[in-house]
Amino acid sequence: MKHAQPTAPSVRPSACPGLLRIVQAKDGGICRIKLPCGRLDSEQVRAVATAASQHAGGVIEATNRANLQIRGVKAGAEQALIDVLLAARLGADSPGADDVRNLMVSPLAGLDPSALVDISPLAERILALLQDKPHFHALSPKFALLLDGGESMAMLEHPHDLWLSAMGSGEHAPFAFGLGGCPPQSKDDVAALAAVTREQVPALVEALLDLFLELATPDQTRMRHLLAVYPEGDLLLRLQQRLDVPLLPAGDWHRPAPQPFAHLGIRDSRHVGGAPALGRLDATQLKALADLADSQGDSSLRLTPWQSVLLPNVRDPEATLRAMRDLGLATDARAPLARLVACTGSAGCAKGLADTKSDALALTPLLPADAMVHLSGCPRSCASAHVAPFTLLAVAPGRYDLFQRGGAGFGRVLSRDISIQEAGERLAASPDTWSSTP
Repeated sequence: MKHAQPTAPSVRPSACPGLLRIVQAKDGGICRIKLPCGRLDSEQVRAVATAASQHAGGVIEATNRANLQIRGVKAGAEQALIDVLLAARLGADSPGADDVRNLMVSPLAGLDPSALVDISPLAERILALLQDKPHFHALSPKFALLLDGGESMAMLEHPHDLWLSAMGSGEHAPFAFGLGGCPPQSKDDVAALAAVTREQVPALVEALLDLFLELATPDQTRMRHLLAVYPEGDLLLRLQQRLDVPLLPAGDWHRPAPQPFAHLGIRDSRHVGGAPALGRLDATQLKALADLADSQGDSSLRLTPWQSVLLPNVRDPEATLRAMRDLGLATDARAPLARLVACTGSAGCAKGLADTKSDALALTPLLPADAMVHLSGCPRSCASAHVAPFTLLAVAPGRYDLFQRGGAGFGRVLSRDISIQEAGERLAASPDTWSSTP
């Protein structure tokens, strides 16, 4: 069955930053570099550092979708910065494709011996599908996909418009999938919608994106918006009509839990991960990481959805670990800064009600062991795509509401309008409520 394929402008208007669309913030322009599967090489890393130091304020952020963004782009320097990044092959094959490369995979995809499937070939096909078919460039810059091969290092709490997760090993092992959510890990989670064989994954992705673009109105930019109008059963029936093979039942499948904090320290005796303080790097740190990837590894780096960096295939893991620590990166889950997430806050964002970065540093010596906290300058929760065990939501400069995960929104309220000192005391007073789940 043939369906009309809408066209899209090469670079559409959007409030989201991109490589070709620098969005103004309180601290200057923001340029977001979408990295295919979170990967880049050392020369590309140096190009980002050069662009940030020459044409911006030198601040680079690791994002919660395994991308990089440069903050403080100087007025009048936007095109010069873009040119540096494009010359380093950090852009998409066509301008319209820059926004849609939103495919999340495990940072250890293709490297994890415990994974059920090496999803790297599938990821390449899906990325090519998103980039090469112009009508998919009409998708929102926020429209996101997850491809999970059952790796021990995996972010499964970020809601995705479409997620696919391996149910078993082998060439014909099926992939469960769902819409507008996350792979189920417990009986209380929303179950998978259905399943397809591994070889049918690209066809499923294409058919589902075509269906979304056909049914969604301009205001319905995410799958959850479509699900509010069309029941899952209706979408599943429409989807089946577009496929040449029947969809498979997923049953009561649940995805085994990944290893907590697997993105930090040494993994499999050859991969080393570290997290910059509150997700921020400067140009000097970034260049040093590129040098480390060349001297110790295979000249590649992988960004993670925990706002951290992974150096794969290093020759001397212990030496690499020490070098990362010397650069100021946290490599141990017990480090307080490894358990804190903070948005840009009022120092760089007009919507921020408090200086969350500075307040997070002030909270560091007060943070109880194993407590994980997200500081958000406003309800948009830009720094964390999932609800953290504890959230401090700014209500005024230096003042926050404290939430514990559970229920709707950020969770249940523990305290209202408290200072950072009071937040530390409140957390320390309730050790039974701490959570070490990342």
